[in-house]
Amino acid sequence: MSKQQGGFTLVELVIVIVILGLLAATALPRFINITKDARIASVQGLAGGLRSAASLAKAQVLVSGSSGGNISMDGVSVAVNASGFPTGGAAGGIVSAMQGVDGFTPSGADPTTVFEPTNGGGASCRATYNANTGSVAVLSTGC
Repeated sequence: MSKQQGGFTLVELVIVIVILGLLAATALPRFINITKDARIASVQGLAGGLRSAASLAKAQVLVSGSSGGNISMDGVSVAVNASGFPTGGAAGGIVSAMQGVDGFTPSGADPTTVFEPTNGGGASCRATYNANTGSVAVLSTGC
């Protein structure tokens, strides 16, 4: 009785490597697009939060009968304008109403505040809040 060693031939190993290479080449572009999709979803999520914060502040103003100044939202002082919406700018108004904008950098002056992702995106990947109307616009063409 003789023992035979079993194993893969060089041709079999090369074929497996080629197949793995083809699979990697088709899967890689899909993973690259996931980053863009995640950044777009992040900006859209922030926009939803901005809309909710503006609506809640407006509701608080209506309930309290305030005509502007400061209101309290969950123990946080929020500056609101005469229309009842949180003021713009990088602090005090909409940023305080949000109670956290992690991952985004707010900039601008009242009435407009621009929120851009901290980890990139630039001028064509952002959410813009308008304090005069309480509206939010999303630009995600360059995320």
